[in-house]
Order: sequence, then structure tokens, then C-alpha cells
Amino acid sequence: MASEPRANTRKAGALAVLARQFLSYVGVSLAALAVHYALLATLVETGRADPVPAALAGYLAGAVVSYGLNRRLTYASARPHAEATWRFGVVAAIGFGLTWLIMAGLTRGFGLPYLAAQALATGVVVFWNFLGHRVWTFAGRPVPVLSGEVPGVR
Repeated sequence: MASEPRANTRKAGALAVLARQFLSYVGVSLAALAVHYALLATLVETGRADPVPAALAGYLAGAVVSYGLNRRLTYASARPHAEATWRFGVVAAIGFGLTWLIMAGLTRGFGLPYLAAQALATGVVVFWNFLGHRVWTFAGRPVPVLSGEVPGVR
């Protein structure tokens, strides 16, 4: 019975860490979204691009902001850039595809205004990106099992 309170304390601590990390992610995402939406609106309102390609261009510009800030602030990752960037690219590419599907479906299929469609796409993609980057892109590197070295033993 004595281990139950300790287990509950660990769970509460883990949830607090996850909540702080998600709040950091949301803050970083707001900066990336400002870049994304500014480019989207500029391209559409100036007549330079249709809403779908403009949303995708904005997504790419926001991804550049997101990588740097999330690596440093949200996940405090020590994973080398050579690994983290391609992993970030895979997660972002899936988010890019989700953005395209949602934007095309909502603007072309349902005739929704582009900003409303983008808000819905953002709502879906933000959760995908947070989880993908947390568990894969910036996660700690696994310790090689067969390396012959046991951590903490000399």
C-alpha cells in the first residue's frame, strides 16, 4: 500500500511535465502559426496563390520556425541535427499531407472560407505534430543493448 501514493505522485509529476511541455509547444506553435497565417493571407489576398498552395507554403515557412524553437525550448533535445532534421521532416511531411487533405476537402469540397478551413486543419495537425515530435523526432536516443557497455557500470 505504501507504494500507491508514490506511484500516484510519479503519475502526477509525469502529467505536470507533459502539460508544461505541451504549453511550451503551443507557445512555439503560435509563433510558427503567425508566420504560416501571414504568408497564407498575403498570398491569397494579393492574388498570388490559391488557398491550398498558399496554405502549404505557409505550413513550410512555419515548420522552419517550429523546428528551431521546439528543438531548443519544448523538447530540449540533444539528438544531433543530422538525425532530428530528417525525423522532423517526416513528421512535418505527414502534417503537410493532412493540411492538404483537410484544406482541399473543406475549401473545394465543402466551399468553406479558407481561414475557417485552415483553423480546422491547424486543430488536427497541431496534435499530430506534438505527439510525433515528442515520441520520435526529439525523443531521447535509445541506449544500444548489444554495445557491451552497461550504463552506470564500470
